[in-house]
Amino acid sequence: MAAARPILVLDDEPFMLDLLQHMLAREGFDNTVCMGDGTAALSWLDAQDEPPPMVVLDINMPGMDGVEFVRHLAERRFAGCLLLVSGEDELLLQSTEKLARAYELQTTTPLRKPPTAEALRAALAQHLAPRAPGRHPATRKVYTAEEVHAAIEAGQLVNWYQPKVDVKTGEVVGVEALVRWQHPTDGLVFPDQFVPVAENGGFVHELTRVVARAAVIQARVWLDAGLKLRVAINVSMDDLSTLTLADHMIAETSAEGVPPQHIQIEITESRLMRSVTSVLDQLIRLRLKRFRLSIDDFGQGHSSLAQLRDLPFDELKIDRSFTHNAAHDGRLRAIFEASLNLGRMLGMDVVAEGVEDRDDWDLLAEKGVTIAQGYFIGRPMPADALQSWLREWEARLWQDGLLPQDHD
Repeated sequence: MAAARPILVLDDEPFMLDLLQHMLAREGFDNTVCMGDGTAALSWLDAQDEPPPMVVLDINMPGMDGVEFVRHLAERRFAGCLLLVSGEDELLLQSTEKLARAYELQTTTPLRKPPTAEALRAALAQHLAPRAPGRHPATRKVYTAEEVHAAIEAGQLVNWYQPKVDVKTGEVVGVEALVRWQHPTDGLVFPDQFVPVAENGGFVHELTRVVARAAVIQARVWLDAGLKLRVAINVSMDDLSTLTLADHMIAETSAEGVPPQHIQIEITESRLMRSVTSVLDQLIRLRLKRFRLSIDDFGQGHSSLAQLRDLPFDELKIDRSFTHNAAHDGRLRAIFEASLNLGRMLGMDVVAEGVEDRDDWDLLAEKGVTIAQGYFIGRPMPADALQSWLREWEARLWQDGLLPQDHD
């Protein structure tokens, strides 16, 4: 039986090297290589036939610091896990972890010095599950503009829907249409693999029209079934620059007999606004026809206070990165509460995305957020799965005590 690969521990303090080696041994990881110099550690890595399952790294060291070492790991396509252990402040530690993830490295929860046995044990458990030798993270397939355009024309795009609920009553008030590509051989392909291709290829308008048409038709089906759900459709700034979106949405809702107020247009800002006049023209016309307008992923990308000042939004969606874990992170909570208060002061409805656990839900209830969306409530699903999910959600409301005690 082959011996376990060693964990690499890199820290310039001999005491910390001894401490970490001892703590790792107590957790059953007695094969460690301890080094105090980044250059020497890289030479050791390059000499190995297989990468170590984990690198434990200090970020503030003389000579090559931890940030430089992270960059070198990324250049080598390091397939193990990175555990940051540092005495620097929490913000620097979190920022370095985000940098590592941006480099597409696997990370586990960073630890402050000196780490506790419990914190180290939890960090190890996150990423050191048994793995086949030589196994590396799967490489995502890259699709060409021709393939994506052909998929649109072949009718291979389908909408899935993620529920939105009223936090106070638990009532399901709407859904967001999230496009998927039902690829004939690759299965279900997620939008981050093909929507940017359509944007860069100059045919995102065709994609949006397919999504919008399917969403409006589905809204009609739900209305006929007695479900008055507001269906949200994601629209980019490129869609608004052609002066055709408003006419298209008016025609689609009229053809299906769907009141425009049942359709929410969520503006995503993956790129800068090309024409203020075109965007204003389209958004004003949509508002005049009583479509609802939402600024999506507020606080990320190109979303800004200037957009709130200049464009006629009536809803603000707090980005998921500011919602999840805000109950435990003071900086996230400050940004979350500031966004919530800003929306309220502007007379806008506020939706919190990224509700992934009970703590997120309880924070929203505490702060009086009106509408919530996220995996804790429901994952995106095909339209025909919504009815069964509704029954499950109604049962959860009471079984899990999700409603406030004063709810009747």
